[in-house]
Amino acid sequence: MSRLMYRNGSIYSPADPFATAMLVVDGTIAWIGQDPAASALIDEDTLHVDLEGALIAPAFFDSHVHLTEVGAALDHLNLMSIGSREELLEAVRARAAAEPGSPIVGYGWDESNWSDPTLPTRAELDAAGAGADVYLARVDVHSALVGGPLAAAESLPSAYVSGEDHLPVRARALDYDDAQRRRYQRAALTHFASHGYAGVAEMSAPHISGRHDAALLEELLAAEGDSVPLVRLYWAGLTSDESEARDLASSFGPAFAGLGGDLNIDGSIGSRTAALHRDYADAPGERGTLALSAELIATHLVACTRAGIQAGFHVIGDAGAAAAASGFRSAADIVGAEALQRVGHRLEHAEMIDDDTLDVLLAYRVTLSMQPTFDAAWAGPGGLYEERLGAERADRMNQMGRLLSAGVPVCTGSDAPVRPVDPWGAVKACLELRAADSRISARAAFLAHTRAGYRAAGAQVPFDGQLVPGADATFAVWSASELMVQTPDSRVASWSTDARAGTPMLPALDSEFPHCLLTVRAGRTLYSAGVLSGV
Repeated sequence: MSRLMYRNGSIYSPADPFATAMLVVDGTIAWIGQDPAASALIDEDTLHVDLEGALIAPAFFDSHVHLTEVGAALDHLNLMSIGSREELLEAVRARAAAEPGSPIVGYGWDESNWSDPTLPTRAELDAAGAGADVYLARVDVHSALVGGPLAAAESLPSAYVSGEDHLPVRARALDYDDAQRRRYQRAALTHFASHGYAGVAEMSAPHISGRHDAALLEELLAAEGDSVPLVRLYWAGLTSDESEARDLASSFGPAFAGLGGDLNIDGSIGSRTAALHRDYADAPGERGTLALSAELIATHLVACTRAGIQAGFHVIGDAGAAAAASGFRSAADIVGAEALQRVGHRLEHAEMIDDDTLDVLLAYRVTLSMQPTFDAAWAGPGGLYEERLGAERADRMNQMGRLLSAGVPVCTGSDAPVRPVDPWGAVKACLELRAADSRISARAAFLAHTRAGYRAAGAQVPFDGQLVPGADATFAVWSASELMVQTPDSRVASWSTDARAGTPMLPALDSEFPHCLLTVRAGRTLYSAGVLSGV
């Protein structure tokens, strides 16, 4: 029997908002309370861990990730901080000089952050790559810049590709062998653990990493068990009937969560492929692409509902959301509202939800998996959303507060590698959404990035990851200079350090974010910074 007593810290728990100590026995939380009482529970077999004032909180769950791509992004060029076309070309030149002839792959460029958004030409990329394949994914991964033999092989007229033209180029550029894929998947899981995550929802798809990649991930999970973060696996396979849905689901192992995720109804705002009711503000005549009709959406929903399988879709634009709403209504006409509610389907991103779509979400108990750091990155004055959509539409995006207040279940994630793995950045983003009336408290944001993620992905986790006696000891330890109760309303005192209200407090997020010291899943250490004595 293993007994660990964590003391001299703060424990984020509904069981005791004043808790400073936690006892873990054989991977299960046995007791939560305060230090004076903890002494009576320590015996000669109990290992004592001094938290030195650190915070123990439920480990995060990221509700939308791409593991192989995250691992690959850690290995390839990081272009998120690039500020111009010339900087991008210089990064390509430097990689070509460092690794002559090797394919040059990069992630994260975003021309909306450049003073001059003009993209490089094919000739410029060819020259910078010095004869190597060049594939540079835009930050949303719905388009890319391509050069060298790779561009020639695909007969590309320009460096920029998006939509359907992007898919075969992406597949060729990212055709990793099995050893690379395993290495990237393991690196990604380690990366998430080092940032306080004990669970993720993997969004696999034929157009992203493929079925074989998902099979390799399942092999890794079977071999590693609880020594890596929990993974709930979604597969973006469109189905036409119940039998097909059952057969497809049965081809996966125990990590399988549903047939959805990046089953795309539309694309992205940055690449102008999200489906809109009105033209893009900076591209008259362009309204994006509707990849799935309402009829196909309904057929998939009916097939999955009859099979008892969670379905889901990627949708961003308002016209895409309207197609989803129409599909849900048509499916309800066939299988009934109660059947849809019982399975609990979900939509990914859902950045432009109008009142009509909101009514549908409520009627059929649809969960939304949202990415608040999208808003933090692109919703500011003069930012990408305003540029693509105009201020009026940008003001109505990512309305998490409105959705939660109405009763829509919301979980949150990063869509990594689209946005960095940054859990406290996601929490803070919820406090600072562009639409002021849609901002939510730090506590609500934290729950959306922990407990709600487990629920939305159908994870059979006791108490949905909360820290209470009887729950799995799944948590992260954080260095935090100050703990506060934080609300999003700037008109009132938004920050309180008074514990007397009985509300568990979270780290202050007005300056430096907390650093992860330890991540534990069911009593097993996933990550340790090596600074806590006893672990």
